[in-house]
Amino acid sequence: MARNKHPEQTVQRILDTASKLFLQKGYDKTTLQDIIDATKLSKGAIYHHFASKEAILIAVVDRMGDSNSAALAEVRDRPGLAGAEKLRELVRTSMRLSFQGKILHMLPFLIENPKFMALQMQSILNEAAPDYVLPILREGIADGSIRADYPEQLAEVLLLLSDLWLHPILRPSTPEQVRARCAFFNQFTKQYGFELLDDDIIDAMVEFCRT
Repeated sequence: MARNKHPEQTVQRILDTASKLFLQKGYDKTTLQDIIDATKLSKGAIYHHFASKEAILIAVVDRMGDSNSAALAEVRDRPGLAGAEKLRELVRTSMRLSFQGKILHMLPFLIENPKFMALQMQSILNEAAPDYVLPILREGIADGSIRADYPEQLAEVLLLLSDLWLHPILRPSTPEQVRARCAFFNQFTKQYGFELLDDDIIDAMVEFCRT
């Protein structure tokens, strides 16, 4: 059997094609045969890299996450901002990526997948919280703009609330419910010396909820 001399290119081809199909048809209505037909690869070539359609979806989401990580790292490493200001900018950037990114259109299909939700929790606790939020919290504690005795735990809670509890598509709500949760979230964070959700972010969440 001939070896694939360019396995990385084949993987990218599969993921590029699957991304387009998931966006056009939705995850549930896209079959593995659709991906095979569109890539013009054999079933064996697909299965050599991915065990299932679900595995392809997870890889698609991971690739989108890698792109978003670069934007969040830029905020984390940006000079000239106090910790609390940098944390607000991180949330603003994260929300913008969430609402504008392709993953938003896939979320209705993803949230019904327990494996995806488990991966999302692991990503928050094992990567996003320690790699992006915690360093900023420590900066804020050092410069006096943030008050926190347990920064590691606070980093996790902030992301669990903002990425899961607050997200309009993960928790469908009325505009009034969205505003109430945002108000509570700001009230919660105020005890640590900052408010993360400004009027623009809240209005964007409410508008998304309406549409």
